[in-house]
Amino acid sequence: MTENPHRLRAIGLISSCVTQLEEKILSGDYAAGQLLPPERQLAQQLGVSRPVIHQSLVDLAAKGLVIIHPRHGVTVCDYRKSGSTAILSALLHYQQGRFPPEFTSSLFAMRLLIEKETASLAALNADADQIDQLQNLVNQEKACAVTEIQHLTALDFEFHLMVSIASGNLVYPLILNSFKNVYTHFSHAFYQTIQTINIHAQVFEYQDQLVQAIKRHQPVEASQYMGMMLQHGERVLKGDLL
Repeated sequence: MTENPHRLRAIGLISSCVTQLEEKILSGDYAAGQLLPPERQLAQQLGVSRPVIHQSLVDLAAKGLVIIHPRHGVTVCDYRKSGSTAILSALLHYQQGRFPPEFTSSLFAMRLLIEKETASLAALNADADQIDQLQNLVNQEKACAVTEIQHLTALDFEFHLMVSIASGNLVYPLILNSFKNVYTHFSHAFYQTIQTINIHAQVFEYQDQLVQAIKRHQPVEASQYMGMMLQHGERVLKGDLL
């Protein structure tokens, strides 16, 4: 069935408004605690209808960027206190991928904690089909040229997502998917950064060892290999291995 062009246009307008308002909030143009201009005024400023502005504000509220007070206006939140993981993509876009060092370190630490756990659980719960899928993803990565950065990035995410699915925990894959844009941003930067076959080979070795640990039902070893792989990537991105 063909999408209604009017609906598609409305979706595009809402997305554009959300982006513009996010940038104003993240830049401090609209400060935490500030009351936003009325919907009619925002609609005039952005050149859209009031329904588009209203839906944009609803989307921002879902991300924890604003609070809508019926009949009393919309207040800007301190996203550090009320924001959800949905705001990470907005932060990434606004800062053009250049997170402050302390924020980047926090992301790496969170990823290390969660993924060591998913690897450990996968070693306990993965079935034969999931193990075969993991090995197939590693084989696909090995077959890629070092210049196929987009493909390598996509396969890398699929590999880590499959580990989280194989963990048997229904929430971990959702967490990983919620960080997909941020995750693939750093993976893409990693594959752009490494210039030698040796570093590619090291990544594949870690992945092979991880898959084998999962296959042998060794949770401690699986967690260790996942940790070594993630810390290796972090060191590359920091320039420590180049």
